[in-house]
Amino acid sequence: MLSEEIIQKVLSEVKLEDLSPKELKQFRRVIASGELSKLIEPWTPWWRQPSSRSISLSPEGCQLVKPVELASGPEDKITENPVGPESPLPPLRQLIRGDPSPFLAVHVVDVLYSYCFTLRLYNGDWHSDPLGAATVALGMSKVMGDLERPETVAEALAACLEETCSPVYRHAGGFSFGIGLVDDVVCLLSLGTNALVCFLCDLQRLIQAGERILKSEKIGKTERRDTIRKLKSADKKVYFMMCWVHEQPEEVWSTVANFVEMEKTSLARLGHGSKNFKVERKGKQQSEVLIREV
Repeated sequence: MLSEEIIQKVLSEVKLEDLSPKELKQFRRVIASGELSKLIEPWTPWWRQPSSRSISLSPEGCQLVKPVELASGPEDKITENPVGPESPLPPLRQLIRGDPSPFLAVHVVDVLYSYCFTLRLYNGDWHSDPLGAATVALGMSKVMGDLERPETVAEALAACLEETCSPVYRHAGGFSFGIGLVDDVVCLLSLGTNALVCFLCDLQRLIQAGERILKSEKIGKTERRDTIRKLKSADKKVYFMMCWVHEQPEEVWSTVANFVEMEKTSLARLGHGSKNFKVERKGKQQSEVLIREV
């Protein structure tokens, strides 16, 4: 439990750096537990706003006009759509030799779910705790966390739902919350290439902000080095994915969205009333995989 003093500090908009290391640790723990959820006004995701359907980028995938910095605080940064890259995105052929993985569309689904989960958990304001948000994002995404590389939409979504239903994040809403996040994934996919580039750009900023915070924190050198390495690796993956997404035709995303919608129906049946989604999914997966490849 947070002390009344810490709660008052948070409610009075005291910055994170004003908290002591002990208070900051307690604050991050209580965010993960969902204890503050009743004190926070629900947030409407940017991808659910009408303006998200008119996001425009240059042919090179960057901002058409560099926005003027008018925001006075983190709360102003979450009211509009995330901006795209400041510089043109390089052609994919400049980043790799040969062909990219045929499963990149599946990996986008994994990263999308992780992003939506993180922003929902932080009520849209990852700026309030970039390091904590980056840690959550990497923990939820098998791709960014280097845990595994799903090859089907079924694998990607099932793994994300398992994590959502785990003891660590069950407080957020469990299986029903996870199915709602799958709807978020479908919504973002339906917005098309420009919105997907902007989501990846926002995620990259989140990761980079987390890395900057980490460098200033007083933790062990080994722990800091390992975490920075993971964040840098995730940063590179997200940027590569951004460049790949930019080169894909719009019809790719409607196809992927249809696959995700189909899999959501299957998962909803599988997890309905389940207390142990992981065990049931593994038993089912032996005989049925709805989507083998995108």
